[in-house]
This record gives sequence, structure tokens and C-alpha cells, in this order.
Amino acid sequence: MTSSPPEFRIAVIPGDGIGTEVIPPALQTLDLVAARHGFVLRYDHLDWSCTRYLVTGAMMPDDGLDRIAGHDAVLLGAVGWPGVPDHVSLWGLLIPIRRRFRQYVNLRPIRVLPGLPGPLRDAGAVDLVVVRENVEGEYSEIGGRLNRGLPDEMAVQESVFTRPGVTRIVDHAFELAATRRGDVTSATKSNGIVHTMPFWDEIVRERAARYPGVTWRQEHIDALAAKLVLRPSAYDVIVASNLFGDILSDLAAAVAGSIGIAPAGNIDPSRQFPSMFEPVHGSAPDIAGQGIANPVGALWSASMMLDHLGQPGAARDVMAGIETALADGGVRTPDLGGTATTREMTDAVLAAITAAPTGA
Repeated sequence: MTSSPPEFRIAVIPGDGIGTEVIPPALQTLDLVAARHGFVLRYDHLDWSCTRYLVTGAMMPDDGLDRIAGHDAVLLGAVGWPGVPDHVSLWGLLIPIRRRFRQYVNLRPIRVLPGLPGPLRDAGAVDLVVVRENVEGEYSEIGGRLNRGLPDEMAVQESVFTRPGVTRIVDHAFELAATRRGDVTSATKSNGIVHTMPFWDEIVRERAARYPGVTWRQEHIDALAAKLVLRPSAYDVIVASNLFGDILSDLAAAVAGSIGIAPAGNIDPSRQFPSMFEPVHGSAPDIAGQGIANPVGALWSASMMLDHLGQPGAARDVMAGIETALADGGVRTPDLGGTATTREMTDAVLAAITAAPTGA
């Protein structure tokens, strides 16, 4: 009796700007490797975006999260557009998905890819992962505004660091490091932030004792930012709070060559809820509609999604296709110093996948 191929249901949210331009190449690539590896991807296409907000007053329907709670994963393009305040677009779509679905790990791998040396003269072999706490920390909803429009107007924003929240993200970082080069760097600022960062440091120290095979150290965020530029190859896994991780991962992506190639995974390690995968580059209104957006960040994010879905061979095929297309040196989008279009870059990756043996 022949068994049915594995099937996965994906919520697809192209979103805004170049998000709508890089998601179709990602889906085309996913379909190619799915056919090669014998599984099926079913897509539910959702128009949740700033365009929808401008028409309806909401980034997504009231029952939007319920609609996708049973999906296997979410593939997101980008969120944000001029005319819609960032706090409206993000808190109306991206952040509710992360928090409702307990996606407390934001995973951002950073590598200098073959044929793409990056902007630094002596970057070395950059291969690190930023593990960012994704649902609490500095990006809390607690706070408010007082005396709006008056001379003594004020705003208060509270950070929230819980013992369970810090413990689980630190454990995730140490467990990941144990599968890599065995080194963790904790981003802190306990010399200036008097309550939350010493609390963070204490928990990191406590949890580190449970991983004797992993070396670790803590570094203040300002010094760490400088060292990431001066010696990025010295880092393996960096664990950081929501704000610090957000900044460090974008900095590290630039060190690797372009924010246009950087992927991200918003992960629920329990798998009770769907995890979400997205390129880091944002909606890029300045180049939207020109057909020159770099699709690599979306393709790499799709590869991360495949790995999360238990399809590592297909994930490797996508990454091998990206690396081959870049290593050949002939195809570069403008952010990488070339003139290729989104379509040309995508075609180069698809051709490389098709020409290569199927990943094991």
C-alpha cells in the first residue's frame, strides 16, 4: 500500500512593499524542492497588510490569528508602508502573531556566503547565530502617555523580564551552541540598566552551569556592537534581549554583506503553534515596484521553514542553490553591487537547484 506524501499547510502573508515581490520567488523555490523531495505544500494566501489597513482600518481580520492557528508555518514578506505609523503596522500584525503563538525565539543566522565577501576587509569566516528573546523584554505593552500636547508631556515605557522568559531563551541559546562550536556570548548592559540587566546576567550564569561543555561570556552591548564589526568571526551564538537582539542581528547582517540576504525565524519550540519565517529587510519603499529587490532573504527564510518542518534535505537544496548562484559571481542584485533583477536572481537559484543532485 502506497502511503500519502507528507503535506504541510502554510499561511502566506506577502505584506507590504518588496514583501510582495520576494514571496513569489520563495514559493516557486519551495514548490521546486517539494516536488524533488516528495512532499506537498498547501498555501493559504492572505492580504494582511498596510494596504488592507488603509481600506478597512485593520491590518488583519479580528479572527485572523484563529484562522492560522492550525497551520504548520507562516511565511511573511514584510510589514510597513509610508502613511501607516510603524507602531500601527507592527502591533497590528507582526507582534500579535509572535505573542499569540508563543514564538519566543527569534533566530537569525548570519553567514558570509560564498562569492559574497562582505564589506569588511578582514571579516574572516563569519558564521554566527543571534538568538533574540522575542515576546517580552523592552518591547512590552506596559506604559503610556501623559499630558499629551502640553509642555510637560511625558511617555513611560516599561521593560518586562520574567524568569521563565529569560530562562527559556538562554537555554535555547546554550542548546544551540552545543550543536555548533560550543560558545555563547550574552549581550548585557548591567553597568547602566540597574534592574533588568543584572537579573538577566544572574539567570545566564545560573543556566550556564547546566551546560559545562559550552563556554560563555557576557559583553556589554555597546562594546559587543563594536567587536561584531572588528572581529565578527569570533562569535558563535549570541543571546540577547528583544531590543539588543534586534539591533545586533541587523548589524551582523550588514557585516555579512547585505541586510537583503538575512533570514529570520520566529520559533515556538514547543510546536504547539505555527512558527513564522521572514526576511529581515523590511518593506523597502524606496525600491518597491522596481523589480530589483533581493530575493535571497526570503529564499533563506524558506529554507529555515523547511528545516523546521522536518525537511532538511529540501532545506539544504535551497541553500545550495543560493550559494551556487552567488559563488558563480555573475548574478547580483543592486544591494550586492550588481544590476540583476529579482527575477534574474531567482532564476539563477532555481537553475542551480535543478542542476544539482537532490540533497540527502
